[in-house]
Amino acid sequence: MKSQSESYKAAGVDITAGYQAVELMKKHIARTVTAGAMSDIGGFGGLFEMDLTGITKPVLVSGTDGVGTKLKLAFLMDKHDTVGIDCVAMCVNDIICCGAKPLFFLDYIAVGKNFPEKVAAIVSGVAEGCVQSGAALIGGETAEMPGFYPEDEYDLAGFAVGVVDKDKILDNKTMEAGDVVIALPSSGVHSNGFSLVRRVFDVENADIKTPLAELGGKSLGETLLAPTKIYVKPMLALFEEVKVKAVSHITGGGFYENIPRSIPKGFGAKIDKSALRIPPIFKLLAEKGNIPERDMFNTFNMGVGMSVVVAKADAEKALEILKANGEDAYIMGEIIPSEEGVVIC
Repeated sequence: MKSQSESYKAAGVDITAGYQAVELMKKHIARTVTAGAMSDIGGFGGLFEMDLTGITKPVLVSGTDGVGTKLKLAFLMDKHDTVGIDCVAMCVNDIICCGAKPLFFLDYIAVGKNFPEKVAAIVSGVAEGCVQSGAALIGGETAEMPGFYPEDEYDLAGFAVGVVDKDKILDNKTMEAGDVVIALPSSGVHSNGFSLVRRVFDVENADIKTPLAELGGKSLGETLLAPTKIYVKPMLALFEEVKVKAVSHITGGGFYENIPRSIPKGFGAKIDKSALRIPPIFKLLAEKGNIPERDMFNTFNMGVGMSVVVAKADAEKALEILKANGEDAYIMGEIIPSEEGVVIC
């Protein structure tokens, strides 16, 4: 018989609901099992055996993040099976910037009240993100915290670990003027800037479920809730065949904060604004919120979820590889001598 506590339940924590949630999520977790996954969900630690074949100097790369206030949209839409993809994406897209292959992922879900079906839906999204990135979901934690979170709300965060051969860690020291900056399109707003998004659209009081012509027939809620794209597999394919000099995950801070993080001192990225494929949601945001263009590019990804720098001679091959792996990538700029970091013109 499983443990139970009527006293704890009276205080708002139903541990039997936790057991039910674990049972419901197991089928989703099973989708993520890889060769290295050794542990069943429910133990005290997640075990993973690394296959170091072909790796002479293994270096572990870790990343952690959450979904942020985008979760408010999930609450309003009562849709909980995609935010887990966002959680995984925010972690694995970061570690791929070092050239690392994700190995495993752990999640943390804090709820006001444990509704097993809702928790299982959240984990189904986490599992989908893990499948998309080739990572095993080897553990996690669901914490029921009555009085801390409202009953219908929750928070979601995660942690990923990857591995890269020390000699293959991306190194921008060979970057030079004339190198090409490639854009990998985003799926929308991704998981950043939602405090501003929510204020602009007043989502708590607005109609976010009616289809809008300016959003291609999708509703505002559906558009904003579109999960963050995961770039791991296309990027790993690119690393195999092309010398990649730098990768930037375009998250909070937009172009101006993220692209310079991968560019050495003395150089900058000149971005051709006319080349950018900016989705309608960003134009709607700018218009409705009266947001200056500089602020838009310093807050949102503006349709570019990841940027990649390669030598000009490798650009065509890089584009071919990315497109063969499902990414409609395109050239959006070049590296120039500059101290400004990013120049958009």
